[in-house]
This record gives sequence, C-alpha cells and structure tokens, in this order.
Amino acid sequence: MIRLLIWGLLIYIGYRVVMSLATGKKPEVKTSEQREAATTYRDPVCGVYVSEEDAVVGRLEGERHYFCSMDCLEKFREQLDHKPS
Repeated sequence: MIRLLIWGLLIYIGYRVVMSLATGKKPEVKTSEQREAATTYRDPVCGVYVSEEDAVVGRLEGERHYFCSMDCLEKFREQLDHKPS
C-alpha cells in the first residue's frame, strides 16, 4: 500500500515537472515585500478585508469606500437611504 502511494506521488511530481517545462512558465510566487505592499480595506457592510485591486469602489461625499462585492455596495446605499436625517 505504501509503495502505491509513493508511486502515485512520484508520478504526480513528474507530471507537474513535465507540464511546467512544456508551458515554459514558472509558478508565480509573491515575495513578502509584494504581499505587504498590497493595501487592504475593510468592507463597511460585512467586515471582509479586500485589496484595492479586488475591491468594488463606491463614493460618498468625495470619500472612497471599498466593498467586497456589488451586493455589499447596494446594501450600503440602502442603509444610507433608510437612515433617519
């Protein structure tokens, strides 16, 4: 049983090596500096943190707000509409 698992693992590793050589692409690995450089923002509706490049941006009185999805942006707008003056 152990031999079968080892053979399966070796075949998988061989497959990955052959595929990476065939496509000529190296796997993209981000350095710690690149990971730290990405700024994240907290969605005001659901509290999820999103990066600036992945966020849906909404504006309120000239201020930018970052959302994880259009659904959260719409919920935020609905909350503003129902807020008492």
